[in-house]
Amino acid sequence: MKSENSTFKKISITFTLVCALLLGSCDTLSQLGSSLNLGTPTDSEINSGLKQALEYGASYASDRLSKEDGYLGNLAIKIVFPEEAKKVESTLRSLGLGSLCDQVITSVNRAAEDAAIEAKPIFVAAIKDMSIADVKNILLGSDNAATKYFQNKTTTSLEGKFKPIIESSLTKVGATRYWSDVIGRYNKIPLMTPIEADLSNFVTQKAIDGLFYEIAKEELKIRENAAARSTILLQKVFGYADKQGS
Repeated sequence: MKSENSTFKKISITFTLVCALLLGSCDTLSQLGSSLNLGTPTDSEINSGLKQALEYGASYASDRLSKEDGYLGNLAIKIVFPEEAKKVESTLRSLGLGSLCDQVITSVNRAAEDAAIEAKPIFVAAIKDMSIADVKNILLGSDNAATKYFQNKTTTSLEGKFKPIIESSLTKVGATRYWSDVIGRYNKIPLMTPIEADLSNFVTQKAIDGLFYEIAKEELKIRENAAARSTILLQKVFGYADKQGS
């Protein structure tokens, strides 16, 4: 009788999961993941589940930012004049040169968008390099544990990959010329202290900061929103993490 009950339970769970997959609803999967006792995930499941989630989140952020207006249209990460050049911008706008300032802002954001797609293989390599200890520390760590891991492991590689692309793009879209025009005109204004800001370094750093900002959002989403856990494996792994944190 005990064996029959066990078999019946397995059949019921399997049938329910198949229905969820056929329905194709993340909300349905979320509800089922909560209602079913999926048990404690094995190390292999934790490893696969977390890496699956991180690869999806990092790829999604990279893809989204590489599209037109990925940076320019996102107020949270839009690249504007560097702090040391704010006075340059306000002065030039007051002199009727606002369109030139706008061209600079548009062009530096286009450069960041050109570089963003290059982040994906760097993140994938970092994910593949994770040990099971790294995976568990991230899963049971703070809400931005994965983002911090990526920052520690990929920032140098991202800088090396982003900067030449951004320098090339800045030239291609005219940002270098616009920037030279802006700084040149500003430096000719009487009584103004001449300024020289490294545009490519600034844009590279801001592009990377924006990328990590978006990854942190994706990480928080899957940690806090059960509906974002779109597979049974993710339900099981992050459901386990939820219980550990409660």
